[in-house]
Amino acid sequence: MVAEITDNTFEQETNEGLVLVDFWAPWCGPCRMQTPILEGLANDYEDQVKIVKMNVDDNPATAQAFGIMSIPTLLLKKDGQVVDTLVGVHQKAQLEQVFSQYL
Repeated sequence: MVAEITDNTFEQETNEGLVLVDFWAPWCGPCRMQTPILEGLANDYEDQVKIVKMNVDDNPATAQAFGIMSIPTLLLKKDGQVVDTLVGVHQKAQLEQVFSQYL
């Protein structure tokens, strides 16, 4: 399952293990294309990768802190440190390849 996080819960939710953060907005067409891909990965990697979403309209502070200029942007954190940033829609195979570098 892909959980929603906020500016207030970002640090707590992304400080442990491998976490993929999807910066998105409801009005963003490419973001809506990315969502089912991430939901599938959340099921496939349930015990290995935590996948969360952050609405940039409702939570501008975190997006600004990480310099998010385009959405969707996927931020990959490992044990609290940003290890990769992906801008635009990414297919399942591309994301699995990125995950394999950090698992």
